[in-house]
Amino acid sequence: MDRVELLSPAGDLERLKVTLLYGADAVYIGGQKYSLRANATNFSIEEIKEGCDFAHKLNKKVYLTLNIVFHNEDMDGVEEYIKDVVEAGIDAFIVSDPFIISHIKTNYPNVEVHLSTQNSTSNYSAVEYFKEEGINRVVLARELSKEEIKEIIDKTKVDIEVFIHGAMCTCFSGRCALSNYVTNRDANRGGCSQVCRFAFETSEEKKFTMATKDLNMATFIKDLIEIGVKSLKVEGRMRSLYYLATVIGTYRELIDSIYNNDLTEEKLKLLEYRLSRVANREVSTHYFMKEADETDQYYTGRQEISNQDYLGQVISYDKNQKLVKIFERNYFELGDTLELFTPSGEVITFELEKLFDEELNEIDVARHPDNIYYLYLDTEIEIPEYSMIRLIKKRAE
Repeated sequence: MDRVELLSPAGDLERLKVTLLYGADAVYIGGQKYSLRANATNFSIEEIKEGCDFAHKLNKKVYLTLNIVFHNEDMDGVEEYIKDVVEAGIDAFIVSDPFIISHIKTNYPNVEVHLSTQNSTSNYSAVEYFKEEGINRVVLARELSKEEIKEIIDKTKVDIEVFIHGAMCTCFSGRCALSNYVTNRDANRGGCSQVCRFAFETSEEKKFTMATKDLNMATFIKDLIEIGVKSLKVEGRMRSLYYLATVIGTYRELIDSIYNNDLTEEKLKLLEYRLSRVANREVSTHYFMKEADETDQYYTGRQEISNQDYLGQVISYDKNQKLVKIFERNYFELGDTLELFTPSGEVITFELEKLFDEELNEIDVARHPDNIYYLYLDTEIEIPEYSMIRLIKKRAE
């Protein structure tokens, strides 16, 4: 039996590499044209080729989003662009425009076409229609329940992809006019200004917001696998390396534990805790178990308090001197309990005994973000580039 796919976002080439190393089976990216994340760095044709080459060496895949709402002027050059992307090695396009679907299926039958969630597909008849049009996979609207998803899978036998983690849109699966209306930035053409997260003043001098809580489906991953979902998708092409490493690494461990039949309640709680510490918004399962209501949104303002758990990214490890070289992100000091985690899933928890600055002078505190520091760590475990360090507990005062 094929295992479910873990699909990760990647806003640039470095994020693509990190997320694949941390356990994603595939990544979805945006090119420098026709993508709904215009503010992300995105990929040139040369970078798409490099990313595809990197993924294919790991026997993994790369999908390109081509899912804006196309206006007349957007059609200029799109066919040539698709040709260039196919030649770069892309495995699938994520699309919503009928012409784009037809063009790719007619001219590049060996490349998969996935129907974007921007199409807001929410019933089995629509899935059957797109199946007849040649679609290989449907990314369902985010507003569906477990029973609705299962019925679509059972009746259509089409590969189905669903979102499992990350930010949610206030409007129906991204079909938003708020950004265009308020800021003249078209959300459906890559310019979303996230108006739904603005805090508006009311006549009662109160704050009002339409912001949704984030999605977190960790508790129901087994349910999604059992009803036949083929791909589990994480949102966040503009998220940090640490966020992607943590979220993808955590879901990788969770999925593997389900298939290995060794997921305990204690392990699930630990994995959920890791996910809770990497983002600063509250979470919900939204429509999966019930109709979403006021408990799934913020209406009277919210506090997004970031923690300082992320301490740094590993640059290298000197086994002889037992020194981990890191690029620091947040303050830490001797006596703190730290956790180092690697792309392969190794986790080392230790109390920091020795700390050095870039000139190898022994110090007590790492207080300057973006500086280079060295941590003493005696271990035989391989610590490759892109390993990360997070804070577990501050030292006892």
